[in-house]
Amino acid sequence: MSIPAASHLAIPPGDHCLSGNLHTGDTRGKVEIIEEAPTYITSPRPGKGNGNILFYYPDVHGFYNNAMLLMDAFADAGYTVFGIDYFRDDPIWKHRKDKDDTTTDPDFDHAAWRDKHASFARATVPKWTRAIAETYGKGTTKYCCVGYCFGAPYVLDSLTAEGFITAGAFAHPGALTDEQFHSLAKPLLLSCAENDHAFPAEKWQKAQRILQEAGKKYQIQFFQGVSHGFAVRCNLDDPYERYVKEQSYRGIVEWFNFWLSQ
Repeated sequence: MSIPAASHLAIPPGDHCLSGNLHTGDTRGKVEIIEEAPTYITSPRPGKGNGNILFYYPDVHGFYNNAMLLMDAFADAGYTVFGIDYFRDDPIWKHRKDKDDTTTDPDFDHAAWRDKHASFARATVPKWTRAIAETYGKGTTKYCCVGYCFGAPYVLDSLTAEGFITAGAFAHPGALTDEQFHSLAKPLLLSCAENDHAFPAEKWQKAQRILQEAGKKYQIQFFQGVSHGFAVRCNLDDPYERYVKEQSYRGIVEWFNFWLSQ
């Protein structure tokens, strides 16, 4: 079957990715360098591990408290978690006009920043995941991956027929192409927001048609009334936003638990 030329189904990250809330709490992981990339490593509580590994591809904020707390939560679900900082201490929030602003500095070249880090991520994520599997994996270990915003394309790239990762998930994605959905060979969960101009309804519905017509294994979570960033940067003081964030997390955990048990 011929694959159509690539077109964008989710637009690249922009200033909309600077909105959201910071979450407080103590994190428990450590950071090591693996394949030139700072790597957040967090483990299950003693006696609670399932023996499997989860790769975490962060949003444009990289290693910040929200992401590390979420990685710790996936560890609480039984997974040994490895998160990659493909920004190498150059996250988007360092380029805001000021610490309370949700727009970037007018002199900041967003496209150049994005292209630089995307180039590093495309080259590094495959060898990074393989190095971790070879060092930390065992014969019975299975692997999954989750990506948020900037990290979503690397989920799809990890789920080709040639890859060793069993299942993947993303939430409020950016920079996806239809070709990536055509090339998908492993189960994928899509966690989507009603108000997401980076991945609006007509785009995720087109992605669904590609997956459905090709007989891919997929699940879509669709949450009313929330926006881009809801799964990582929601307002935890809002009961509904907290509920949606937790539902996205629980759905992803259950998705991984099922497919890695097969």
